[in-house]
Amino acid sequence: MPTPHRPTLAVRRALQKLGLDIRDARRHRGLPAEIVAGRAFTSRPTLRRVDAGHHGVSIGVYAAVLHALGLLDGVAALADPATDKVGTAMAAARLPKHTRLKRQPETGSSATAATPD
Repeated sequence: MPTPHRPTLAVRRALQKLGLDIRDARRHRGLPAEIVAGRAFTSRPTLRRVDAGHHGVSIGVYAAVLHALGLLDGVAALADPATDKVGTAMAAARLPKHTRLKRQPETGSSATAATPD
């Protein structure tokens, strides 16, 4: 049996905000919970847990609910390396300060010496 995971306060707050935002999006669209749960291939109790931002719900279920609401586009950009300022700065810090080009072997001068006929 896996060890129970207790996320940090910051994680719990972020998930609660996500859940509230999902619930508000569903309500603004005038969609009943039954319809959204059906479109997301999940149950109403699970959708209730999503609306509450429960950390035990899989990210796949969150993504399915967002897709059912037409909000999936933002999920793909969550950890996009192009917008990761910290990761980019750390990668740049690991780059060497100076580089030297390797010399190319000279071709042609001694290899093309005249051959006797």
